[in-house]
Amino acid sequence: QLQAYGGGLVQAGGSLRLSCAASGRTFSSYGMAWFRQAPGKEQEFVAAINWSGDITHYADSVKGRFTISRDNAMDTVYLQMNNLKPEDTAVYYCASDSQSRRLYISTVRYEYYYWGRGTLVTVSS
Repeated sequence: QLQAYGGGLVQAGGSLRLSCAASGRTFSSYGMAWFRQAPGKEQEFVAAINWSGDITHYADSVKGRFTISRDNAMDTVYLQMNNLKPEDTAVYYCASDSQSRRLYISTVRYEYYYWGRGTLVTVSS
């Protein structure tokens, strides 16, 4: 089970930190990812981190502004979002990989089995 929180309303240029708490699985064995869905658009990949936390991958649109991290002791994954833009407005979802200790980072949603309820991020201009 995944629970995402930390969304809210922020002005352009501001920052937010999303958190996603996991339960029910051995958190440290699974890669984690954030996806988002803007109004009227398809869901898209944002960022992912491998099971051990030493490899990350970002969508080009957020590279250099967002940072994904994880705390395996707390069973939590984070998404630090800086220099937010109005186009970052979306519902953000955290997801847990379907495969334990995958050798690569997946950016496709069908390889993520568990999904949390989204948290809304609204960036005003």
